Amino acid sequence: MGGARTAVAAAGLALAAGCSAGTTGGTPERAPVPTVDADTGKPTAKTARATPDCPALEPTGDDPAKQLRGMWIATVYAGDWPGDPKLPVERKKAAFRKLLDRAKAARLNAVFVQIRPAGDAFYPSPIEPWSVWLTGKAGKDPGWDPLKFMIEESHARNLEFHAWFNPYRVGEDNDRAKLAPTSPAREHPEWVHKYGKYLWYDPGLPEVRDLAASAIMDVVKKYDVDGIHMDDYFYPYPSHGDFPDDRTYRLFGADYPTKAAWRRDNVNKLVKRLYTEVTEAKPWVRFGISPFGIWRNRTNDPAGSDTNGLDAYASIYGDARKWVRQGWLDYVLPQLYWPIGDPRADYRVLVPWWSNLVRGTDVRLFIGQGAYRIGADSVWKKPDEISRHLTLNRKYPEVRGDVYFSSADVARNKGGFLTVLLREHYQRPALIPPWKTGQAPAAPTDVKVTGTSGDIKVTWKGDGTSYAVYRSAGKGAKCGPVKPADLIGTLRGTAYNDTTAATGQTYTYRVTALDRNQHESAPGAGVVHTP
Repeated sequence: MGGARTAVAAAGLALAAGCSAGTTGGTPERAPVPTVDADTGKPTAKTARATPDCPALEPTGDDPAKQLRGMWIATVYAGDWPGDPKLPVERKKAAFRKLLDRAKAARLNAVFVQIRPAGDAFYPSPIEPWSVWLTGKAGKDPGWDPLKFMIEESHARNLEFHAWFNPYRVGEDNDRAKLAPTSPAREHPEWVHKYGKYLWYDPGLPEVRDLAASAIMDVVKKYDVDGIHMDDYFYPYPSHGDFPDDRTYRLFGADYPTKAAWRRDNVNKLVKRLYTEVTEAKPWVRFGISPFGIWRNRTNDPAGSDTNGLDAYASIYGDARKWVRQGWLDYVLPQLYWPIGDPRADYRVLVPWWSNLVRGTDVRLFIGQGAYRIGADSVWKKPDEISRHLTLNRKYPEVRGDVYFSSADVARNKGGFLTVLLREHYQRPALIPPWKTGQAPAAPTDVKVTGTSGDIKVTWKGDGTSYAVYRSAGKGAKCGPVKPADLIGTLRGTAYNDTTAATGQTYTYRVTALDRNQHESAPGAGVVHTP
């Protein structure tokens, strides 16, 4: 992802010792997960709203311990998934499940999955052809719906699913003959330019923006996604001179002072349009972008960062500062793939710059971490480099989480970095910070605890999209607040098996409900379990 690389090598799926538990406290029982209506974002089977057991308790609200923890699953060149296109479907499904299991074991709570890597689709689309990386042949129907499967499997583990789109890249290389016959890029060759090793849709054409928006909104309307995500690829990174869009500029750029300003506005038009259309269609679906980590260098703009690397504003025409200031995003996720102390782009410089940018806005800030860089040089050979990043993040309350590129590196615990994170930062699961829209559901009722130490079952009733289970030592009050340090698991369902309770220990269990946008209810009545 990002200019650093476009594909990642296949990786083993073994995590280090200590990463095997899906949550700190145990596992959700494999009971049917409440179905969520794709049009309303609410559970389809709701229980009657009962009188709360603890009416004096307020909804839990936000807390600094709530953070998004995610990983990118790249599909371009089958990098993270689905692997060899010749593999049987069940092997592909098993591989994806393993990635999700590793995410849960790492105590992550979201995945960002690339479903339109290159003007194609990992789902049945009336607009674009099937991806070549599913079957080995562009446009060939794989005989199943990968997107539906991936969403269902993610939600079964209570992982948010963010659908990741690349708006302008086309095909696997610059050979037009390899494109599927039904590809819009074949049907409208005038929309596409060869640039370097790849083909690119021309962002300056209104028809291209219509195509990207239509493809994305088709998914928003048909699938139960939690978010729509785009990365840093807008105009291509400069590699072979100027992008060949002179004709398009002559047609549409006369009112702009420079070609660069026109190009930035082409991107801005798509970003604003997508935010508006996604929000209007499904207000609970979040729209965010993961831009290159440097907006502008201070030497070129006094509002820029004290860095001296490539900047997105002038090189790929991505004006993330404007997107945030205009409120066209629900979150921004800059790719800060540099180490602390890097002379070109110091992580210690970039985090406060992005924090200052979002301060006072409704735009959430998450940080993109370059797990793929582990082992690349003397700095990145240290397994604690990313842990040091997270420690620094704590100084900036605007930073509400991290996303790791890529899932292959998370899955194999590259260089032991994940072992350090689990020890120093991810000792417990985490809830995702609440988004600006939504309302906390009613507190769960009829909470019950049965079983013995090592196999305790907690059940309840409720109408949340998901639930959080808390466990504290000793006999607690019937009605009391919950603490993030007591969180042992999250799930979609109403039964949780706690397999890590210590023998002979008395515990108090509490359960909260969350809506689709992570607003957390007050806890239901605490239930004491004695040995």
